[in-house]
Amino acid sequence: MSTGTLATLTGDAGSNDPFTALRAIAKLRKEIDGMEALAVRRARNSNASWQLIALALGVSKQAVHKKYGRS
Repeated sequence: MSTGTLATLTGDAGSNDPFTALRAIAKLRKEIDGMEALAVRRARNSNASWQLIALALGVSKQAVHKKYGRS
């Protein structure tokens, strides 16, 4: 997804129409989840520890390992 599309979705998330906002938020969440998974995979491929990744994400080491440990 391009940064222009992300900007559009971000703008739509602030829409006065609640259904437009909710659809945009759902799409943003899906896109961000994919971006996070890719970043975690890249970090692990660069030999980053689970602790360092967890610190960057603001979660516990156990949470990040549970979510991505088998990927």
